[in-house]
Amino acid sequence: MKLEQTILKNLIYNEDFLRKVLPFLKTEYFSDSVERTLFNEITSFTETYNNTATIEALSIAVKEKRNLTSDEVQRCEDYLSEIEKNKSAETEVQWLVDKTEQFCQEKAIYNAVLGSISILDGKDKTHDKGQIPKILSDALAVSFDNSVGHDYLQDSDARYEFYHRKEERIPFDLDYFNKITKGGLPAKTLNIALAGTGVGKSLFMCHVAASCMVQGKNVLYITLEMSEEKIAERIDANLLNVTIDDLIELPKDLYDKKVTRVREKTTGKLIIKEYPTASASTIHFRTLLNELNLKRSFVPDIIFVDYLNICCSARIKAGANINSYTYVKAIAEELRGLAVEYNVPIVSATQTTRSGFTSSDPGLEDTSESFGLPATADLMFALISSEELEELGQIMVKQLKNRYNDPTLYKRFTLGVDRAKMKLYDVEQAAQHGLADAGHDKPLNTFGTREQQPKKKFENFKI
Repeated sequence: MKLEQTILKNLIYNEDFLRKVLPFLKTEYFSDSVERTLFNEITSFTETYNNTATIEALSIAVKEKRNLTSDEVQRCEDYLSEIEKNKSAETEVQWLVDKTEQFCQEKAIYNAVLGSISILDGKDKTHDKGQIPKILSDALAVSFDNSVGHDYLQDSDARYEFYHRKEERIPFDLDYFNKITKGGLPAKTLNIALAGTGVGKSLFMCHVAASCMVQGKNVLYITLEMSEEKIAERIDANLLNVTIDDLIELPKDLYDKKVTRVREKTTGKLIIKEYPTASASTIHFRTLLNELNLKRSFVPDIIFVDYLNICCSARIKAGANINSYTYVKAIAEELRGLAVEYNVPIVSATQTTRSGFTSSDPGLEDTSESFGLPATADLMFALISSEELEELGQIMVKQLKNRYNDPTLYKRFTLGVDRAKMKLYDVEQAAQHGLADAGHDKPLNTFGTREQQPKKKFENFKI
């Protein structure tokens, strides 16, 4: 008895097996027309009556089908008779589940390859060549996932392990950002910097992108505002410790030596990709990620998008009669979905409103175009500059939203900024004095002071 027949037999006689594998089986996995017909009837019976199909029910259903010839009906009858003869032969369920998963994976890959050939030959008019990588990757991703949710009582052990498992994060080289994010940016998140024009959105992203690459991470920097060369120039200034003006005067041999030193210090890569303003969406970004994987074996650990508001939406047609709130919120949701799909953190930026540009204390309400953006982001902070801060060579950061930590801790803090070298750096603790809610580990108590001797944990906790 071949594997397909064993699968169909157990779908009829083994309810445990049926419940485990039926959601993952597809009609196109069965190459024989008789097997496809019987599988469709088994699926239809189970969905209608929530039970295993019987040989008698399948036989009647086949005879009632008007699109089958008498010869095909007889073949189905013979197939069912063969299954009934062998019904007493028991098969170990887990072994069969594993074999069925392997069967589905092999069939999915085989069908994807045939489908790709049809696209290349021009026989398939509904898909274009750019969709071939996705078709193949979807086939390679086929697997049995039996999880249907978290059982609060049954899964308590797994939940406790989750509480004590250290989540992998990409750390900053800036102390206060590590404090507010509990060690860095986790995967599957969208992180937004809010700032006015010229304050330092691109400077911040270029600095963090450079520091991530130095850590050995693969970094993808997507720019829709400046050219690839301009972004690379800023990262050069940061990593080579040379001002942007001096980069032009730097001799080629000295430049090569500095780049070589950077290359020797890290195993990470940084790819910069430019798109025209307001012309690229997550569809283009997915295509880019697939091409980088196929052509350069490059899989990013973190993605920067400079910047969110000048992307276009993959769901809403450009120029459609839609308000900016809905449009920008759609872009934010699509970017966050991309972060979840590729298991990476995404860092981007947005502009302040006109009133927020001149404000020394911007809030979420100062987000330009759409309040739906902060509703979608996991971390959002404002970058604030003033004449006084510029004179000190500093920039202020204010937390606006934080899903990683208590946003009232280190609500505001300052960073040193060297705009000539496109660098940010930690400043002395004395520079944080005078900022409300800056540098405090303990919240205020009811008397307006901070407790110096915290109570012992769980001392009044009763079991």
